[in-house]
Amino acid sequence: MTSEYTRRVLDFPAIRPCETVSFPTLLSSLLNLGHKICGYKSRTLFTNKKNARNLLRLIESLLIFLEEIRNEGSVNGDSLFLSLSELYWVFQKVHFLLEDCTRVDARLFMLVNSEKISDHFRLLMRAIALVMDVMPLAGLDVDFEVKELAELVSTQAQKAKLEWERVDRRFMTKIVLILKKFERGIAPETRDLRRIIEHLGIKSWNECNEEVKFLESEISRECSSTSDERDLGLLCNIEALLIYCRCRLFMDMDSVKCDFRQSNRGFSSGMIQGLNSDDFRCPITLEIMTDPVTISTGQTYDRLSILTWFRSGNRTCPKTGERLMYTDLVPNLALKQLVMQHCSANGIPFSESDAHINHGMAKSSSVAGAGSLASAEAMSLLSKYLAGRLADGTTQEQRKAAYEIRLLTKSSSFNRSCFMEVGEIIPSLLKLLCLGDPAAQENAMSALVNLSKYPKTNQLLMENGGLNLVVDVLNGGLRPEARQHAAGALFYLSSVENNKTKIGRIAGSIPGLMNLLRDGSDRAKKNALLAILVLVMCPENHSRFLESGLIPLLKKLLTDSVMEDEEEDELTTHSLATLSALSKKLDGSMALIHSGTLPIIIQILSSSTSKSAKDYCVSLLLSLCINAGTYTIPLLIKNSSLMMTLYSILTCGTTHSSKKASSLIRILHAFNEKGVDSSMASGVHQQHFVSSR
Repeated sequence: MTSEYTRRVLDFPAIRPCETVSFPTLLSSLLNLGHKICGYKSRTLFTNKKNARNLLRLIESLLIFLEEIRNEGSVNGDSLFLSLSELYWVFQKVHFLLEDCTRVDARLFMLVNSEKISDHFRLLMRAIALVMDVMPLAGLDVDFEVKELAELVSTQAQKAKLEWERVDRRFMTKIVLILKKFERGIAPETRDLRRIIEHLGIKSWNECNEEVKFLESEISRECSSTSDERDLGLLCNIEALLIYCRCRLFMDMDSVKCDFRQSNRGFSSGMIQGLNSDDFRCPITLEIMTDPVTISTGQTYDRLSILTWFRSGNRTCPKTGERLMYTDLVPNLALKQLVMQHCSANGIPFSESDAHINHGMAKSSSVAGAGSLASAEAMSLLSKYLAGRLADGTTQEQRKAAYEIRLLTKSSSFNRSCFMEVGEIIPSLLKLLCLGDPAAQENAMSALVNLSKYPKTNQLLMENGGLNLVVDVLNGGLRPEARQHAAGALFYLSSVENNKTKIGRIAGSIPGLMNLLRDGSDRAKKNALLAILVLVMCPENHSRFLESGLIPLLKKLLTDSVMEDEEEDELTTHSLATLSALSKKLDGSMALIHSGTLPIIIQILSSSTSKSAKDYCVSLLLSLCINAGTYTIPLLIKNSSLMMTLYSILTCGTTHSSKKASSLIRILHAFNEKGVDSSMASGVHQQHFVSSR
């Protein structure tokens, strides 16, 4: 009769037994649940210990009474059945409550909710008292002593005073005082932090981090919830407190795992590590960008939003506040392609003419901020502390500081801003790249990638010789993960237009990316492809990548994907996007034709279920018709199923792909119907293409 629930902590989704359940089954289920509840006597309670012990003693007495009912086979009609049904419902809630009070990953959360939890214990005790009060004891065929025991349980349940316990109240007061210090920008005493952690029984960095991850999930659920009214500010406060304790109290303990792969298993697959949907949102409107452009400060906005800002008479960067000498807008094509892929993968409509797409995630954007004044000031204090350890600490302290910075800057733009405002963080991380320590190098490189999302980081990296160091790690990193993150850093560095040329001119940059694309893991290949996709848009780099054999390598990646009959993933999509960028120029189109890649593109176009993949395939074919129509069009005409695929895209594809499919269809019809000489094809097709735009 027990049911499994996927439930949130301090939610008690109990159900009452069905009326058709037999009396023996109900009684047996009730006893089993009661014994399971009593099993919590041997587990550690982190709040309301006295209340829990009193309730457990009462339930133990109840079990004796229930066992006698089963042994005597006493049945007293509907009244007894209803009483036991209600008791089963109460027992479920008790079980849920005790399960939460003994959770090893929610100790601080339960402590700060100890007053509310004491109310739950009191209500459940009253519920037991009500059940026992209406229990038809007089008609039960059991011994007199058993009836006396039941009456005693009823009396005890009625008189029990389950209150907010003194020890919980005392430690809650300590927590409130620490949070008030945070709000004033004052660092709490280490001994006060240690007392709280010791009271909760948290003995290692890993145990503290489990608490942090639990709170992260609660905050995420709170932000995505429209009906729950939990206190988001409180969650952010205690998360900040635990993070502060994790960094300050456990920095020198051997239990800290500085290998990110062991303690952070929650990496999502794909793209640049740490890139999430918040990175696709315009800082002005918080909407997903449909036409991202970069201004002179290196900050990216949606075109319509920043133009509206400028037309209102503003001549500053909205995010950094810098005065702008000029207001030129540079299209961020690489980010735009990532946004399109993100929208396609998540079923979000993407319209280039609509600059205000509402995805219903405005509430979740608060996660990127601090969440409360106390958590903001705690992070400010912590960033200064970690920056100090990174700059002047021992080798062990530097290694662990880099690890903490990596964790904290992974997904929070507010945390990144705190660390960048401290100063000297970039030079300190760059020094760790040369330390010769594999873990330190990996964590420092990953932290640099995370910080690269913050304005001015790229400038500081370049000014401190970071580009050469990143390329060195790309080619000779002590771990594959470090080389993967180096490719991610090049992606962010190349978002600044002037950096594209500088990166391409460094001797090891392009060969390093090619080697990673050839021999790296899938994630490393994706990072390398994203960096290549941005760099190839620079004319100098375009020819360098062609000479380095990029097209044959991309052909192999696509061929392997087709031969293994895999579903289209980001690696396939990024490969097609890169080929599409290469095909925009004549030499790229000719190299693509001579490599024999065209049949694979046609095959993917016909078989793919990915809208992004189809989009890039159509774009590729159109570019090839424009730049190399003599070779391309006859091959396309011979493919009998191609026209059907193009018409399907015309009706079911994205706005972007539909326009290009329409242009491609007109080109192929013109070739057939007008009998255009193949040597004239390119000019005719280009005319059609231009008019379609």
